[in-house]
Amino acid sequence: MNTENIEKMSGHWLLARIGKKVLRPGGLMLTEKMLSMLHITPDDDVVELAPGLGYTARLTLKNNPKSYTGIDAEQRVTDHLNKEFRQTSAKFQSGNAAHTSLPEQSADKVYGEALLSMHADHRKSEIIKEASRILKPKGYYAIHELALAPDTLDDGIKLHIQKDLASAIKVNARPLTVSEWTHLLEKEGFTIKKIETAPMHLLEPQRIISDEGFRGFLKIVGNLMIQPDIRSRVLRMRKTFKKYEDCLCAVSILAQKI
Repeated sequence: MNTENIEKMSGHWLLARIGKKVLRPGGLMLTEKMLSMLHITPDDDVVELAPGLGYTARLTLKNNPKSYTGIDAEQRVTDHLNKEFRQTSAKFQSGNAAHTSLPEQSADKVYGEALLSMHADHRKSEIIKEASRILKPKGYYAIHELALAPDTLDDGIKLHIQKDLASAIKVNARPLTVSEWTHLLEKEGFTIKKIETAPMHLLEPQRIISDEGFRGFLKIVGNLMIQPDIRSRVLRMRKTFKKYEDCLCAVSILAQKI
C-alpha cells in the first residue's frame, strides 16, 4: 500500500492493518460490559450494526442467540465475515445502518459500537430511528461510543476537539457528551436503563496489552517498527488522543424501546 493511501486510510482500518483487533474506544472491558447489560439469551434475535472485524460478534455468539445478523455498509466486509463465520449461525449482509432493509420489529436486541460517533448529528438520529424500527416493543438497544467530558464542556472546545480528531483519524468524528448521547436516545423514543463509562485509552500500551494480550501487543509493536508510514500516522493519532485525554472518554448506554 502506498503512502498516499496510508495517509487517507481511516484510523480503525489503519490499526487493523497492524494487527489491532479491539478497535472500540472503551476497549474490551467496555464491550463486555455492554454485552452484559444487553444480557443476550437463546431466545433473542440480535442485530449488530457495523460489525467491523467481527470481534464483538464472536463474543455475542458465545451466548447462543436465536439469531445473529450483522449489517455493514461495505460489501467486502460482509463477504469476509461470512467466510470467517461460515461454521456458525451468524449472517452478515451489506446495508446502511440507517436503512437496514430488515423487517420491522424483527429484533429483540440491537447494538452498535464506534458507529454513531463517526456521523453528523442528523445521521446519528437516522440510525437510532432505524434501530427503533427493527426492534420489537420493549426491545433493547445498546451503544458503545466515543464521548466528550464533562457535560458542561464549552461548545467551542467541542468543535476544536472534533476538528482535530477528524484530521487525525481521517473520519468525521462527532462525539457527544454523555448527557447529549442520552438526550439523543430519549428524543428517538428510548428510555435509558444503564450507563457505563471508561477512559479513552485506545492507544495506551497498558490498554493494548489488556485488549490484545502481550503477544498481540508485541505483534503490533513489531509491525509499527517495520512500517514507518503507518507508525507516523499512529503516533499522530496517539498524540491527538493524549492532547485531549481529559476531555475524551468512552460510554456504553443501554436503552429500551418505549
